Amino acid sequence: MNPIDERKLLLTRRHFFGLAGMGLGRAALASLLARDAEADALPGLPHFKPRAKRVIYLFQHGAPSQMDLFDYKPGLARFRGNDLPDSVRMGQRLTGMTAYQEKFPTAPSIFKFERHGQCGMWLSDLIPHTARVADEISLIRSLHTEAINHDPAVTFFQTGFQLAGRPSIGSWISYGLGSENQSLPAFVVMVSQGTGGTQALADRTWGSGFLPTVHQGVRFRAGANPVLYLSNPDGYSEQARRRFLDDLTRLNELKFKDYQDPEITTRIAQYEMAFRMQVSVPDLTGLSTEPESVFEMYGPDSRKPGTYAANCVLARRLAERGVRFIQLFHRGWDQHSNLPREIRGQCEQTDQPTWALIQDLKRRGMLEDTLVVWGGEFGRTVYSQGTLTEDNYGRDHHPRCFAVWLAGGGIKGGLTYGETDDFSYNIVKDPVDVHDLHATILHCLGVDHTKLTFKFQGRHYRLTDVHGHAIQALLA
Repeated sequence: MNPIDERKLLLTRRHFFGLAGMGLGRAALASLLARDAEADALPGLPHFKPRAKRVIYLFQHGAPSQMDLFDYKPGLARFRGNDLPDSVRMGQRLTGMTAYQEKFPTAPSIFKFERHGQCGMWLSDLIPHTARVADEISLIRSLHTEAINHDPAVTFFQTGFQLAGRPSIGSWISYGLGSENQSLPAFVVMVSQGTGGTQALADRTWGSGFLPTVHQGVRFRAGANPVLYLSNPDGYSEQARRRFLDDLTRLNELKFKDYQDPEITTRIAQYEMAFRMQVSVPDLTGLSTEPESVFEMYGPDSRKPGTYAANCVLARRLAERGVRFIQLFHRGWDQHSNLPREIRGQCEQTDQPTWALIQDLKRRGMLEDTLVVWGGEFGRTVYSQGTLTEDNYGRDHHPRCFAVWLAGGGIKGGLTYGETDDFSYNIVKDPVDVHDLHATILHCLGVDHTKLTFKFQGRHYRLTDVHGHAIQALLA
C-alpha cells in the first residue's frame, strides 16, 4: 500500500472529523503557534485576581513521618510499646509489610518538639531551619488520601487520580496560564536522591496525559547537559540549526494542513522552544554569578549539581525567570526501619535549603507572589513496623492523616490547620483531601478549579475531577 494512503487510514476519528468539518487549515496553525509565542493564558483566565504567579512544589518522595516532624503528641509517651488499640485502628487496611504483625507497638517520636515563631507552631528539632520561618507557613496536619502504596499515591498527588494517564498538576497550570518566559518551559522538574531508599519515579508523573504534550514537564538533570538532546552536534552551527528548523517547520505545516493533528503543532512549538533554550538554559544553570553568601545560605550541598540544595537554588532562578510551575522531587523518605537514623539524614539534606529558599524569595520580594508547597504522598504509622527498641523503630505507610505545608503566594502565615487524634492516626477536625489541596493551589493562581477543564473522549475533565474546594481558612 502507498505509505500516504496507509497513513490516512490511521487517522483517529477525532482527527478525521477535525479535517472534514472544522476547516482549521493554516489559520488554526497560526493561532496555535501565536498562543505559544505570546504565552497567553486560556481565554477568561485567570478567573479572578491571582495572589501567586508561580508555584514551587517541594515534593518529598517516600512519605515523611508527620509523627516525627509536625504532629506533636506528648501524651503518647505513656503508651510506648503498648499495642495500638483496636478502637483507634478500627480495622483499617494495612500494607503487606505489616499485615503479618500480630502486635502493633505504639512508637512515640524520640525527637523533641518546641513552639516556634510568634504563632507558637509545634515543630520537631529535626527541622530547626524550617522552624525559623514558622510565621511564614500554613501547616496542614489533616491531609488524607485514598492510596496506601507509593506509585498510586504519588500519581494521585500529581494528577488527581490514582491510575496513570491523567495530566499532572504542572501540565494543567501550563495549559491554563501559559508561560511568562518564551525561552524556558512553563513546567520544569528536578529530581534529587536523599540518604534513604529509592522509590521508583516514572517520567509520566510530570506527563501531560490527554493535554497537548507541549504542556508536559521538562526534566532538568545534573551535569553539563541539563536537558537531553539540547546541544548541537559538534561542527553543527547555530545558523545551520536555524535553517534546518525553518525547513522542518514548513514541512510540518504542510502535514498539519493535511491531517489537522494537534500534535504536529506541539512538535513545531517544542523544536522552537529547544532552539531558544540553547541560550537560556546555560545562563540559568551556570551558578558562577551567584554570590558566596547564597551558597552559604543554602548549605554546603548547594555547590553539588543534582542535590536538593542545588536544585533549590535553581528553583529560585527559574522562578525569577518566569517559569510557571517548578517541581522538585526528593527521594529517600521511605523509612520502614531505622527511621531515627534515616530521617535525620533526610532532614540534614533538606531543612536548610528549604528554609533558604523561603528566605531568598522573601528578601527578593518574590515570596508574596510565589506559592511554595512542601509535602509527600502520605504519612507514617504511629505503631512500629518491626521491633521497637529504645532508640529505633520503623513506620509503615499511613494514608489516614499526614502533614503538608504551604507558604507565600496568598497563603496565611503562622497557621496550623486540622487536628488528629491522640495517636496521629485519625483526623478529628478539618479534614483535607488531595483535591482540596489542588483546588487551593489553583485558587492562589487565580483559577477556579471547577472551570479549568479539557474535553476528552466526550467528557470535560479537570484536575480535581468532581471533588475539592479551596480551603478558605488558609487564604490570606
